[in-house]
Amino acid sequence: MIMGPSVGVVLADLGADVIKVEPLDGDKTRNLIGSGAGFFAMFNRNKRSICVDLKSPSGRESVMRIIAGADVVIENFRAGALDKLRLGYEDCRKANPKIIYQSSKGFLHGPYEDRAALDEVVQMMGGLAYMTGPVGRPLRAGSSVVDITGGLFGVISILGALMERDKTGHGTHLTSALYETTAFLVGQHIAQYAVSGAPAAPMPERISAWAVYDVFQTADVQIFVGVVSDGQWTSFCAEFGFDDWSRDESLRRNRDRVLRRDDILPVLRERFSAMQSAELLERLERAGLAFAPIRRPEDLGDDPHLMADGFYELTLPGGEKTVSLPKLPISVDGERLALHRDLPECGAHTEEVLTEAGLSSVEIEELKSSGAIP
Repeated sequence: MIMGPSVGVVLADLGADVIKVEPLDGDKTRNLIGSGAGFFAMFNRNKRSICVDLKSPSGRESVMRIIAGADVVIENFRAGALDKLRLGYEDCRKANPKIIYQSSKGFLHGPYEDRAALDEVVQMMGGLAYMTGPVGRPLRAGSSVVDITGGLFGVISILGALMERDKTGHGTHLTSALYETTAFLVGQHIAQYAVSGAPAAPMPERISAWAVYDVFQTADVQIFVGVVSDGQWTSFCAEFGFDDWSRDESLRRNRDRVLRRDDILPVLRERFSAMQSAELLERLERAGLAFAPIRRPEDLGDDPHLMADGFYELTLPGGEKTVSLPKLPISVDGERLALHRDLPECGAHTEEVLTEAGLSSVEIEELKSSGAIP
């Protein structure tokens, strides 16, 4: 629902011609509600859509004709599912020896490789949910971070394989996985345990690496403030008039200030609680400090920085509503990546893509007659 489509959308945003293969009744994420209502809109721009019955011999053969002229196949099925349909790596390699076949899975090779996995599952078993919630209350991160990050590792592997193929002429089978992605994300905490000898505490219970690195309540909203260097501490004290702190030798170094957090934070909480957020934000920016008002995702649509050039305007399926969604977070020569295609209607490009793959109008009509395509 997210991991495989995220591989495709990143490549599509970068300029690849990505063909989304959907079942005859369409990708199920088109109709999800609740927390899944935004999946299709976020991860399927810049793609073409075809609808094919992969379980029919003629439908499968038509897709293999496309694969024969493709550079990359991206799949996000359970282990062995496409092998049963004769669309696995070995089948595709016979049709196209140069194919790069990228599989997005729950687990890499090992005892768990045949298990079903979800973002929630691997966050729980990989320690990420433990690190996010308070002690005794594991809490998944507030976004599908493992699905998306696992997709990014899939993209990285594809780009590396394309470069390697330029040298060797050979394709390859790549796999990225949710569980191993989660392990990589919590690797810093594994390393912390090795270095310090103490297990990393969940984020709400952690001992901060900096004295001022917290959320503060102002007179109207909450604001995060971070002072992460000795130089910033000097600027912070000067901006807010803490002359006694700036002269205190016991507060000059960060590690010493961390030990005095219980003295510092109550003073800041009292000071900031009497200030309007606009004043505090202005002074923090003037001092060159890290800060952030606490926002909800829906608030970002009014963010002046993102509104400048950070969104694509997309038409939701059905054509009745539009939505502004974030662009890929990169620029090329100072320019953000352009939108090439709006969100595709289900199967909108089926005949177009099959024609490009070399199927004749007669063959396409036969596929329609057999029910292999709509």
